[in-house]
Amino acid sequence: MTSERWAITTGSRFEKLAGYSRAVVDGEWVFVSGTAGFDPATGKFPADPEAQARLSLGQISDALAKAGGTLADIVRVRVYLSDAAHVMAASGVLGAAFSDPRPTNTTIICGFADPEILVEIEATALIRRGTHRAGDGQ
Repeated sequence: MTSERWAITTGSRFEKLAGYSRAVVDGEWVFVSGTAGFDPATGKFPADPEAQARLSLGQISDALAKAGGTLADIVRVRVYLSDAAHVMAASGVLGAAFSDPRPTNTTIICGFADPEILVEIEATALIRRGTHRAGDGQ
């Protein structure tokens, strides 16, 4: 079986500048780049880590939809936080977004190039096309 590989892009100038795609689809796998909680409506990062986590997951959800998937297809997340004080806020958003079987999760406290970024999330999803998934009601 051959694998089709293609990119999902948002058209962001940073994608071209930094040489990355929002996501890459390779067969049934989708690899979503680290996604900061930027609000495209305001052009800003909210000062609240919970709001940034929600915005990040929303953008990840949009990328997965373009690949034919949903948040339920995510098998692994990596969460990057600017401060350990943001763990509970980000965890609450993830806990509400995912149901069993929940994805694996690695959370890392780090620094960001832009000090307004509090949360960045990356995800790996497996979209099994044409097969029954537990919990999908079929």
